[in-house]
Amino acid sequence: MSERVFKRVLMTVAAMAVASAIAGTGLALAQSPRGVLTDTDSKFVMEAAEGGQMEVELGQLAQQKASSDAVKQFGQRMAADHAKAGQELAQLAASKGVELSKQPSRKTQMEKDRLSKVSGSAFDREYVKMMVKDHEQDVAAFKRESQQAQDADLKAWAAKTLPTLEDHLKSIKQIESQVARQ
Repeated sequence: MSERVFKRVLMTVAAMAVASAIAGTGLALAQSPRGVLTDTDSKFVMEAAEGGQMEVELGQLAQQKASSDAVKQFGQRMAADHAKAGQELAQLAASKGVELSKQPSRKTQMEKDRLSKVSGSAFDREYVKMMVKDHEQDVAAFKRESQQAQDADLKAWAAKTLPTLEDHLKSIKQIESQVARQ
């Protein structure tokens, strides 16, 4: 074999090895946890999990500290609905290789501490105000994710959860008008 043919064969083999290594790396990346969800989808999952956990904890607090029966019942509904959605999200996240925090976030703890210091009608006003603001933000985020998520499973979960959040927002706005009259 001539030197020229040998170099050409060597270059072809080297190119195939590089292409194979790149393809193998790409395959490995596609199977890694970060490769399953886009950064935007991962961020949404983390924020939804954190927000849902906050709704559960503050809902439990509302059942203890609120003076209004409507606020207590809303707190009970928050704890139940967001716990259920949180379980679904945790399963989805696990299937996509995203690990959710088991601990309450700093924000959740700060809000819980702040609300723990008030009770009765003052608690009602503060809790309701927070729930209106949070659910307005949640509805907007879930609408966006239900339309723009890159992951089909996440998009479907956001779309399935959205009507419940919209109903929460409607309910808390009605309660807000009741609490304002007290």
